[in-house]
Amino acid sequence: MTEPGPDGPNVGGTRSFLPAVEGMRACAAIGVVVTHVAFQTGHTEGITGRLFGRFDLAVAVFFALSGFLLWRGHAAAARGLRERPPTGHYLRSRIVRIMPGYLVAVVVILTLLPDASSDLAVWLANLTLTQIYVPLTLTAGLTQMWSLSVEVSFYLALPLLALLVRRVPVRGRIAVILAAGVASLFWVCIPFDGGSGHNLWNWPPAFFSWFAAGMVLAELTVSRVGWVHALARRRVLMAVVAAAAFVVAASPLAGREGLHPGSIGQVMLKTTMGAVLAAALLAPLVLDRPDTPHRFLGSTTMVTLGRWSYGLFIWHLAALAMVFPMIGEFAFNGQMPVVLVLTVVIGFAIAAVSYALVESPCRVALRRWEFRRQRPVPPLDSSVKDVPEPVAR
Repeated sequence: MTEPGPDGPNVGGTRSFLPAVEGMRACAAIGVVVTHVAFQTGHTEGITGRLFGRFDLAVAVFFALSGFLLWRGHAAAARGLRERPPTGHYLRSRIVRIMPGYLVAVVVILTLLPDASSDLAVWLANLTLTQIYVPLTLTAGLTQMWSLSVEVSFYLALPLLALLVRRVPVRGRIAVILAAGVASLFWVCIPFDGGSGHNLWNWPPAFFSWFAAGMVLAELTVSRVGWVHALARRRVLMAVVAAAAFVVAASPLAGREGLHPGSIGQVMLKTTMGAVLAAALLAPLVLDRPDTPHRFLGSTTMVTLGRWSYGLFIWHLAALAMVFPMIGEFAFNGQMPVVLVLTVVIGFAIAAVSYALVESPCRVALRRWEFRRQRPVPPLDSSVKDVPEPVAR
């Protein structure tokens, strides 16, 4: 169900659950797996190395998804379509959504994975999601968590960002977000001593453009339908834009093949292409007409995989470490198709267990607590019906 906004018809700002977006989340998680499997099976050179290496832009899709989903409540509130999201509920829901499954993964991986470091600093940094700020604390089985550390920083900053733009006129909000996203590209120009173990290029400001891509889309869902929406609804055009951004990011213009960092200018170009790619992939899903079907991404299978995608993300490197001894092969020695299939299958199997035993029960418990004075408790699955946020206490 949609409601008319102050500037014209709403394109979906009040739809609490978008199945195709959940399906896109699954695709992004698989993209992360592809780039890591390619690296660990030795596919890091030549054209294939460039293409597989750039699947790391799936992280840009993850960040844009977070920017869209978490900002749309503030975008709708700015136009009087709903009350502002309660900060307490927002922070509690983020903690319960992220930390239980993550902490279980960290403890299990650091305890059982032979190649994982057991240093106290590694334990503390990974348990607190501060590993991008503490030198030499990214360890085997958990190296992908740098992006989760960045994402959690965005979660914490989002209420402040909403406060900063609260007095910005509705028509100027998109311009402000875009300007901040462009300015963030220059973060990599700040000098730092790589020998110190710190990598400022992995700090949150370097990736704000990716979150901004989603935030702009959130603003557009509650804006008057115009030429941007018309372009977004042309799926073939958006696919071409996404493909072009991917190719540019994989080219020598944006750096070396594989996971090697490039020069400052190359990193800026790659980051820009990540924002373009993420926006082009998400725009048709969130700016299309509400009754437009997305048969593949919105299918039951893809929505289910989307629910498990967080578990795949946090467990896939551990699953990958299990695959090599299973097939009797060493890392960096080929066999990518077999390794990729087994890693995805095993990773999703672990993710399904994590969702059923850890993630979902914790979210249900939080919802029961927040709606403890309301009977019946609204369902966790917002695809059933739209439910109001609990009253802030």
